[in-house]
Amino acid sequence: MNQNYYALIMAGGVGSRFWPVSTQKFPKQFHDMLGTGESLLQRTFNRLEKLIPASNILIATNAQYEDLVFNQLPFISKNQVLLEPVMRNTAPCILYAASKIYNSNPNAVMIVAPSDHWIDDEKEFVKNIKQAFDACEKQDILMTLGIKPSSPNTGYGYINYKKSENSIKKIIQFTEKPTLENAAKYVESSDYLWNAGIFIWSVKSILTSFNNYLPNMKQLFETDKEVWNSKDECDFIYDHYEKSENISIDYGIMEKAENSYVLPVDFGWNDLGTWGSLYEKLEKDIDKNALIGGEVIFRNSTNNMVKTSTHKKVVIQGLNNYIVIENEDVILICPKQQEQDIKQITIDVKNSFGPDYT
Repeated sequence: MNQNYYALIMAGGVGSRFWPVSTQKFPKQFHDMLGTGESLLQRTFNRLEKLIPASNILIATNAQYEDLVFNQLPFISKNQVLLEPVMRNTAPCILYAASKIYNSNPNAVMIVAPSDHWIDDEKEFVKNIKQAFDACEKQDILMTLGIKPSSPNTGYGYINYKKSENSIKKIIQFTEKPTLENAAKYVESSDYLWNAGIFIWSVKSILTSFNNYLPNMKQLFETDKEVWNSKDECDFIYDHYEKSENISIDYGIMEKAENSYVLPVDFGWNDLGTWGSLYEKLEKDIDKNALIGGEVIFRNSTNNMVKTSTHKKVVIQGLNNYIVIENEDVILICPKQQEQDIKQITIDVKNSFGPDYT
């Protein structure tokens, strides 16, 4: 394996749209959401390990999830886990990782990958990442992966790219989650891709970009002391990280940089952001009902998704297009078309029942 290849897995989110399974204490990336025998974090690590040395894969997570990470990946070292003392979006996290990697290997190229994405064709994924790594080793470019839209989805960001014979395309513009009308136009034009939120670049290129576009943050992480990969790193991060601007890498750098490129890919991608997106990946019966765990009898019911504990027996009568989720002592019953309300529902639950239930 190429020792210049590195990865950063971002595993610090709460995943509140997957409540009540995903909670503050045990977020979705640590769950086996599709019943595969692996958590989303474990599956992401194993996928990246097909191209990248295991010792070069870093995991960024909130400090409160340190034990969860080591329980699920007991073979990694403490030096591979980046503990964020507070949530500050993706830019500070990526700067932390890039600074740490550069200290070990200035010639490194890295991929930044969320821990909760689903990839159907992992061989094609590895092939695409190798192509991106090769390009970033040779050129000063910042890359993201783009998914050909299958529908006018308003939950994703879009990338307008310049058509060319090259497989890697110059980005014209990023567009955040559009209206349904605009999303339909983007899909019809064939000049747009979904932004998968998976990034590839050399550590030199991304650190230069931080210097150009987020100089205050870059300066915040600079020090005369040898803190990276030393016993002083943790204290340094705790002293400096919370002072970082709360900003995404998209807003902070990618949308401003003149050297942003996209590689259109087709490996069966799903960001698993909601129960509805999970439903799309599950096997279904003849009435389009999907089940995870437990045993269910569906009577005169269609297009439902049910997730219960393995020992539960459930009967669903006359229910159509619903999400039914049972987790320990909480049950959620919600129409599919209202699943975006789940994030707000967790606030109501916290206010009514207390934080232990969220």
